[in-house]
Amino acid sequence: MTEVILCKYGEVVLKGLNKSWFEGMMLRELKRRLEKHGRFEVRAAQSTVSCTPLDADADFESAYEDVKKVFGFVAISRAAAVEKDMGAIAECCRAYLPQFLEGKKTFKVEGKRADKRFPLNSMQLSAELGGEILSACPWLRVDVHEPDVTVRVEIREERAFIHAGQEKGAGGMPVGSNGKAMLLLSGGIDSPVAGYMMARRGVKIEALHFESFPYTSERAREKVLELARIMTGYTGPMTVHVISLTHIQEELRDNCDEAYFTLLLRRFMVRLANRAAARFKCQALCTGESLGQVASQTMAALNVTDAIADRVVFRPLIGMDKNDIVEISRRIGTFETSILPYEDCCTVFTPRHPKTKPEIEKVEAQEALVDVEALCREAM
Repeated sequence: MTEVILCKYGEVVLKGLNKSWFEGMMLRELKRRLEKHGRFEVRAAQSTVSCTPLDADADFESAYEDVKKVFGFVAISRAAAVEKDMGAIAECCRAYLPQFLEGKKTFKVEGKRADKRFPLNSMQLSAELGGEILSACPWLRVDVHEPDVTVRVEIREERAFIHAGQEKGAGGMPVGSNGKAMLLLSGGIDSPVAGYMMARRGVKIEALHFESFPYTSERAREKVLELARIMTGYTGPMTVHVISLTHIQEELRDNCDEAYFTLLLRRFMVRLANRAAARFKCQALCTGESLGQVASQTMAALNVTDAIADRVVFRPLIGMDKNDIVEISRRIGTFETSILPYEDCCTVFTPRHPKTKPEIEKVEAQEALVDVEALCREAM
């Protein structure tokens, strides 16, 4: 018997003739993750991947935790792999499963016979192994409708796999399968969640952070880099590009109506993000904006900022409330870093009464008071 990690495909199975392309991306990412935990053999068959440690130095526990973050797999489980012999399977059920069944009251067995040459059909397999489990775990009783745990026995071409319970995988699509986007990454709660959600849809993420040194500190920058490091647990490797907005903000402060400051700054951010996206071959921009959350995120304000975007702007949080966003940030591990009290560029020279229903003509008139092109060139 060998303990393995089983990973079940999600929507990749629906990709028809393109399935192998998506599958290849998913397996490459899986293998990249496993490399740092030791030597593992990775085999894909029938929309399931088995990850088998090849030596005693392989860190099974940490590998299992990492695999749960690979986009494309919807269910992850620890399983015992044994030869396709009924005696070996029964012995494995008695020896391997009790550790997963402690504290449970009810169970059922689901047999799956992908190899039709196996002498027992799925129903016979379930009945036979249910008896073996009851003999090893006499505190259990069978409940086929609402069991505390479901034991699955899968008879596949090369081996039999036995597991009790499975955990939810990251789901979504393999990273990189749907292009690349430039994420506007602040130090707040929202933008890391937005990046995570786009990565979950197969988008490769690069990040762009705006700083305002010396009005913002080195700690504020480190906070953002730490958020990016946490995100890479899901997104894979990410480059963070940093642009200083200090001179732009000072020029806006000295020349423009304070009420338009936030909108003008957002438009500069979009202009600079356009240029960064073009330089690093990103097909889209991504932000953490949620409709109506702050003055710059009203529908009118978003129209004003989108007017200068030269590619699609993804806003995966647009219809979510703050509680939804916080819940995801806690789940992916960014929340505690996001709430560290280090300022970001958006808190510098904040207007007392920002415009919430701006008119594009008036915004453009304010922009005409500064040299937009020269400031953008300098910032880049």
